[in-house]
Amino acid sequence: MISRLAGILIEKRGPSVVIDCQGVGYEVEVPMTTMWSLPNVDEKVILLTHLIIRDDAHLLFGFATQDERKLFRDLIKVSGIGAKVALAILSGIETDEFVRCVHENNTSRLTALPGIGKKTAERLIVEMRDRVADWAPPEVTASVTRAPTAADAVGDAVSGLIALGYKPPEASRLVLDLETAEKSSEEIIREILKSLA
Repeated sequence: MISRLAGILIEKRGPSVVIDCQGVGYEVEVPMTTMWSLPNVDEKVILLTHLIIRDDAHLLFGFATQDERKLFRDLIKVSGIGAKVALAILSGIETDEFVRCVHENNTSRLTALPGIGKKTAERLIVEMRDRVADWAPPEVTASVTRAPTAADAVGDAVSGLIALGYKPPEASRLVLDLETAEKSSEEIIREILKSLA
């Protein structure tokens, strides 16, 4: 199992990055929340990883924090949630907000995520409740209010483009190609659609 990568970031193009580790380039798929925390190309980077081995491929997923990796590992244990859907969930919602949604049975927020319908959201809440029980008690998470972050706007913009019919990798690429600092998700989507018109 490859648990951690430390090297030089040589390519950053959502939803994947390439990290050079002593001459070996590892292609790693990352959620948007991790993507926006990465340094510039040609700088040092450390990612926590999870390796999935299939008959036709070895897939490496990278995360900026222990919480992101733990949530990813818990999500792929849920019936009907594969690695791609788990990555899309992490791209569209911060880990603490996801935990709060589970504690509060907030299916409406979960169904706003790409690839998550009402039944899947309900199954996520039921199957994830025990797994996130030790993260933070409901009364604490319910009382925490958090200012929107750049990752929120980016995740919402990607979700919005997917809702408009773009495929997840294409939606991620379009958002990554745009300077998104201090822009709302609506402004990001508007600029992308204008540039494509």
